[in-house]
Amino acid sequence: MTSFHADTETPFPPRFPLYEEEFAADPHSAYARMRAEHGPLVPVDLAPGVPATLVIGYAEALRVLRDEYRFPADPRGWQRTVPDTCPVKPMMEWRPNAIRSQGAEHARYREANTAAIDAVDEHKLQDLVERASDRAIAEFRHVGQADLLAQFAWPLTFQVLSDLLGCPDPIGHRIADGMGKLFDGGENAIRGNEILNQAVAELVALKRNLPGHDITSHLIAHSARLGDTEMSHQIVTLYGAGIEPVVNLITNTLLRLLTDADFSGDVHAGDASVREALDFVLYRDPPLANYCFAYPPHPVNLGGYFLPAHQPVVISMAACNNDPALGDPRNASGNRAHLAWSAGSHACPARSHAYLIAEGAITHLLDALPEMELAGAPREMTWRPGPFHRALTHLPVVFPRVNQ
Repeated sequence: MTSFHADTETPFPPRFPLYEEEFAADPHSAYARMRAEHGPLVPVDLAPGVPATLVIGYAEALRVLRDEYRFPADPRGWQRTVPDTCPVKPMMEWRPNAIRSQGAEHARYREANTAAIDAVDEHKLQDLVERASDRAIAEFRHVGQADLLAQFAWPLTFQVLSDLLGCPDPIGHRIADGMGKLFDGGENAIRGNEILNQAVAELVALKRNLPGHDITSHLIAHSARLGDTEMSHQIVTLYGAGIEPVVNLITNTLLRLLTDADFSGDVHAGDASVREALDFVLYRDPPLANYCFAYPPHPVNLGGYFLPAHQPVVISMAACNNDPALGDPRNASGNRAHLAWSAGSHACPARSHAYLIAEGAITHLLDALPEMELAGAPREMTWRPGPFHRALTHLPVVFPRVNQ
């Protein structure tokens, strides 16, 4: 059973597949069709045979995100109904962390995570981003061309987050590999989950023996007294929120700057800031396009739409941000009412750090390579398929060689 309107006689409308390449190539056209055919709540498939309701109305999304009683984040009732081979199960399954819990458990995990994140010195973080940017740019500035995803956004973000978590590179690379496979879904997701769990367990064991001034050590020392399994899942959450979305935010913003002359001109002329550019992209193409899962324990009537029990309700941040009821997203400069960071009790506690990393990285790159241009036509850019992220496969650029 899937979502349908109370006045609709057919309870099994066709579901939109979110996992196909066609959706990844042009999601906004898909959202427009969804809105025309179904309104603010849409029957979708997250993977073949895995139904969910996608929320594409901004007002409806806020109602879901702010109602923990009818829309809890605990997926255990749902995951008992899907096989272990389900390709999106590793991404959505229950974990003892703040994202997948409610009530006292959620408060305990969130308090520990927030305290550890807030302990980060933002001035030191800014210096760390600058150093990581310099290192990444130095690898290709003398060549005259680069893939900004593989050679800039990814290594920079990986290095910054690993330093923040006190994670040695060999472990960090395995964590990032596992996390990337999870976001892609499909057959690799199960293997990605195995890689991820093994690597984060090693990091927790290392930091228990050799604590430092890092987020992992602060989590271990917190009064919540998190066990090894709990610690591992906090690290999974931090890496999940810290690498893939930040990389996508950097590259999606750079793509906009490289393909929209007016947009880029305003930034280079000082009429708009990189922060405003980030906010525009967080409205239009947020790095997590469809996320924020809820699992109603009972059938729910949401504005005349009946949602079945134990079936995922997924917030489409991309579609909600572009809800026609909000007006033209091109007028969103400086407005941070978008849902890219979620809302309610599960809103992202590290948004200021994510902004700082992305803004610092992009600013540094634009200063270092001001004559950079996209290599190829915008229509040649391709997007990774998957129901959750908005992620480029590559971002090639050319620029005058810099030999110093």
